[in-house]
Amino acid sequence: MTFLKKLDEAALAAIKKDNPPVAWFCDFGAAMYDRMDGLTAIITDHHVPSEREIPREARGDLAALAEAQDRVLMLNPHLLGEGSDAASGSGTTYLVAKAMDSRNTDLAAIAIVGAVADMQEREFRRLTGFNRQILDDGVQAGVLEAKVDLRLFGRETRPIHKMLQYASDPWIPRLSGNGEACIAFLLELGLEPKQEDRWIAWNELPQDQKRLVMSELVRHMLDRGCGFAETERLVGEQYTLLKEERGSPTRDAKEFGTLINACGRYDRADVGYRVCRGDRADALEESFALLRGHRETIVRSLDFIDEIGIQQLAAIQYFHGGDKIRDTVVGIAASMAYNAPGVSKDLPILAFANADDGIKVSARGTRDLVARGLDLAAIMRDAAKAVGGEGGGHHVAAGATIPPGKEQEFLTVVDRMVEDQLGLGFR
Repeated sequence: MTFLKKLDEAALAAIKKDNPPVAWFCDFGAAMYDRMDGLTAIITDHHVPSEREIPREARGDLAALAEAQDRVLMLNPHLLGEGSDAASGSGTTYLVAKAMDSRNTDLAAIAIVGAVADMQEREFRRLTGFNRQILDDGVQAGVLEAKVDLRLFGRETRPIHKMLQYASDPWIPRLSGNGEACIAFLLELGLEPKQEDRWIAWNELPQDQKRLVMSELVRHMLDRGCGFAETERLVGEQYTLLKEERGSPTRDAKEFGTLINACGRYDRADVGYRVCRGDRADALEESFALLRGHRETIVRSLDFIDEIGIQQLAAIQYFHGGDKIRDTVVGIAASMAYNAPGVSKDLPILAFANADDGIKVSARGTRDLVARGLDLAAIMRDAAKAVGGEGGGHHVAAGATIPPGKEQEFLTVVDRMVEDQLGLGFR
């Protein structure tokens, strides 16, 4: 097993040189689908696939593809007319594992962690598409529970006032960013956020107190001018891993996903793999240390963005992190900067960071922009190619790697492409 940050031409060439009996690509490979000649391969992915002629009758059907003697088999929701949020890379991989042995439905828990880590529940505040089938498998296997609850991060591990303080989706007026105000808010409701000198977490509250807090948060937001669409984002379907210990980040799908992501972003994907396999000793402790470092890195990155500001062109906005923002977290920094108050949601955002193999680019948009025609996967692919790089991803979130010094040329191409897709007509 080999962990890669991305599958590019060089990595694919090395795999072809090794000539394995079968190469299985998980959560990437779709963008390189048209370049896998000579390999016998399986792709379980959910990113937008590159164009490759597939018999219509064989699309989405592994057996039909095999009968057509295709040596590259891909399971991807896009082949069934679904989008990137119908299943994650972990979800498509799970579906193969389940087909291999029906007893593997206990693995649905990890598949749902992958979906939540990819924020696939974000748009509708619940999982949709093939993810519902995977969720049902997990519920029936007794490893998952789905309940409507507060959507804020940290239900298992964060003190309640910290969970409110760090709320960003939605941003809660007068509470987000203000820890003291959050404590006062809880005290005014008659709740004591501290018990026996220990701050308590959200999931330690009884259900009646949870309902009280959620009701008052809704009232708080509406009274301060927040619209219904924004306010309803306070609550949504949340996913609990029932076999995990209470108070552990591995019990909440959102926290578990963040823990695993931290491992991969700091070149320790092996640690995340061991945690997913059930190591709750050394690997879990290592993942906690990586997560602490990850949070410190994110804080420094956001401080740097505040310092340099976000620049704007006709159809896009952007910032360049240089070597001050790690290339493995520039996508997170872009998302958090994009969701900050005062940052326009009418234009997609691009973030740059220096990387060993060039300049890493992360692009983020909104579902509303996608509904208007935005396709960041196509833009990153075509704009990167125009300047000698490579790119791809999803309609709403994508990335690229381009040669150093090509940033301005790349921005010009992207700006024009976004303008054309959205029909902005600035020029």
